[in-house]
Amino acid sequence: MLQHLTRRRMIVIAASAAGSALFASSRFARANGPVRWQGSALGAQVSIEIHHSDRAEAERLVERCLLEVRRLEQQFSLYRADSAISILNRTGILVAPDADMVALLKTSQHFAGLTGGAFDPTVQPLWQLHADHFSSARPGGDGPSPQQLTEALAKVGHADLLVDENRIALLRRGAAITLNGIAQGFATDRVVERLRQAGLSTTLVNMGEIRAIGARPEGTPWRVGLGDPGRPGLLTETVDLIDRAVATSAGAGFRFDAKGRFTHLFDPETGRSPQRYGSVSVMAPTATEADALSTAFSLMPLSDIARIVATRPNLQARIIDSNGTLIVYGA
Repeated sequence: MLQHLTRRRMIVIAASAAGSALFASSRFARANGPVRWQGSALGAQVSIEIHHSDRAEAERLVERCLLEVRRLEQQFSLYRADSAISILNRTGILVAPDADMVALLKTSQHFAGLTGGAFDPTVQPLWQLHADHFSSARPGGDGPSPQQLTEALAKVGHADLLVDENRIALLRRGAAITLNGIAQGFATDRVVERLRQAGLSTTLVNMGEIRAIGARPEGTPWRVGLGDPGRPGLLTETVDLIDRAVATSAGAGFRFDAKGRFTHLFDPETGRSPQRYGSVSVMAPTATEADALSTAFSLMPLSDIARIVATRPNLQARIIDSNGTLIVYGA
């Protein structure tokens, strides 16, 4: 079914002479050098690379990080019927919610305000509408009907999401949330926090979004490739990371239809999938910020993107426009 498909990867760890390539299976890499692990979480392929003088300790750190990620999946994953977010979407309320759920939804509300509503965690009804339409026996090429779209939009609105430490409530009938535009970044940051607390100063974490702790052991930046939205498997460019995160959003990352008119990116005002840009990549101090803003910027005009970038420290937006031209805001 469509709702269980994952988005195509738009960022990759670029290979280097020191060997930072991703690995092929859900286990530890046993070669000499750093401990590397790859598997899946929150609907994405993920990996951790740890440089540590004690290999056994490095493996224990990875295991502890994975336990943390699995715990976060129990809160945020739409792919699990028993997760907190799935329960919230079915019942409309969570009583005594987990602190991480409260924190991430409050962060989501912050980015909703910052972006004038472009980032909106309540767009899940639009996703479900399109998933149901394109999963039907004979889906119309023009997508859901105007009446269906109007009905779905009536369920969308971040202002009617109530969040506090005692309860989370969806005030609109039929409302539902998705954290797919921010949860992977949040999980990445949580893993980074754990590794920093363990004293690590050179590590690369990829929980669907990528964040670097420090530089590579030899002092050079980590290199990350940004995928070409029009040519799967190819890169538009590589960027360097030192103590920074990067996330990329592109309509080509998931398409409901062959022509790409309907994608995973929904404008909360119109319910449609805009075709503003080929891709939007954001480099930021945290993966949470990079993840949320790459999603929101995909829906916003360049003037608004430039304004927001100018107000936030150490933020950069790299936008491929519809003509394939790279536009860069920030340092």
